[in-house]
Amino acid sequence: MTDTTAPELRKTLDLGAILKDAALAAFVSLFLAIPLLGMETYDAGGRLGVRERWWWVGIAVVAVFFGKALVNVWMALRPQNKKPKTVSEASIRRGQIIVKALSFAMLLFALTLPALPFSDRWWLDNGITVLIYVMLGWGLNIVVGLAGLLDLGYVAFYAVGAYSYALLSTAYDISFWLVLPTAGIFAAIFGILLGFPTLRLRGDYLAIVTLGFGEIIRIVLLNWGSFTGGPNGIASIPRPTFFGFPFARTAPEGQTAFHEVFGLEYSSEHRVVFLYFLILALALMTNWLVLRLRKLPIGRAWEALREDEIACKSLGINPTNTKLTAFAIGAMLGGFAGAFFSAKQGFVSPESFTFIESATILAIVVLGGMGSQFGVVIAATVLVLFPELARGLELYRMLIFGLAMILIMIWRPQGFMSHREPTLRLNSGKGA
Repeated sequence: MTDTTAPELRKTLDLGAILKDAALAAFVSLFLAIPLLGMETYDAGGRLGVRERWWWVGIAVVAVFFGKALVNVWMALRPQNKKPKTVSEASIRRGQIIVKALSFAMLLFALTLPALPFSDRWWLDNGITVLIYVMLGWGLNIVVGLAGLLDLGYVAFYAVGAYSYALLSTAYDISFWLVLPTAGIFAAIFGILLGFPTLRLRGDYLAIVTLGFGEIIRIVLLNWGSFTGGPNGIASIPRPTFFGFPFARTAPEGQTAFHEVFGLEYSSEHRVVFLYFLILALALMTNWLVLRLRKLPIGRAWEALREDEIACKSLGINPTNTKLTAFAIGAMLGGFAGAFFSAKQGFVSPESFTFIESATILAIVVLGGMGSQFGVVIAATVLVLFPELARGLELYRMLIFGLAMILIMIWRPQGFMSHREPTLRLNSGKGA
């Protein structure tokens, strides 16, 4: 018996093509590295100076060359024509148990975070930010992960919710609890307005239209100064209260402060803890709503639309209503998150709703695994906490972020949670 494995590997391993491809990638990285890494601005006695750092450019080019070469070698030597893996019922149940155990552990950690010994203001502030992005990720997951509609302007619904609370609370003194559902309704209306002109679009064309919609909303907020405050934004937005009890050292006349009701010594952290549990409750309600909708006919219609729109039509599913409901419900959840963001910050401006926010939310959905609720939580935690933990690398944060996305798309293109549990599972035929 002759061994044919080595000759086959030598045939597939074309070193010339690999080195040529790696050299081309390094050549492209040279032009990108010169403005990004090769030049640094500094204050030179009241004027702007530029300092060259060519050694950083050299390191980047060499790293790209060898990295691309290693990736090409790995792609060439990996087994080809692999048979699709068959997933057994035991492995499915084992995966379900692991996900449920991790979900329960994360929920327990989230509920007890303010009482943990190491918990401080930093943990609570970042926990609030993570939960805001989790809510946004779950909202966009309906549109992208379940319905299969690529949305690059999701931040527009986030902005609608934020400005709805800011305008209604400052102009009419309406409480947070009344504006919260109103902000969701306004965002859902804008979702329907976006859905109508995009009913016939798919793929890249849909992405371009949604990107334009997000920019239109931001530019309107930026230029309509008499209504939105323009680039100055809206300040002095009322903070949410605990059933009418404000978190203040001295309550306004006729009201009682929170710490006075419960006989506590005043602390500014009371409001932070309250906001943390408030966004945690909103996130849990969002999770319950999405999981409930997935089991209803509308949720199954979303997943069917994602797989094959023509087959949906043949089965009697109305794709128009299905798309509109996905846009509306996803936008509504984004509006809820926006209203909370506005109440937490006490200030909103168009600069908080740029395209990079939409890209970050979309990255959370894609990296977490489209359609996976648990994957969104993992991805949001990683993407939000990494910049905070890597403060020394803040100048290269976006570069590292882009590199990490590229590596994940190469080695795990379906996201962190690639094997999610389907809503429906066909009977294998046992007992038939």
